[in-house]
Amino acid sequence: MSEKPPAPIKTPCIKVCVVDGESGLCLGCYRTLHEVAVWGRLTDAERDAIMGELAGRRGRIRPEKLGLIG
Repeated sequence: MSEKPPAPIKTPCIKVCVVDGESGLCLGCYRTLHEVAVWGRLTDAERDAIMGELAGRRGRIRPEKLGLIG
């Protein structure tokens, strides 16, 4: 009997892994280093809760760090 491979884990990662020292957030996905480190061990509900917060975290990073100000 063959086992099915595990379902892929949802992730906000866009492969831009640079942590902003000022905010402590990744400039690509807006997660903290701790969140990135434990992501694979979180439940789907925990990951969904964090993903729901990410858009609001963008404002914690100065716009020039995101390339939004020339």
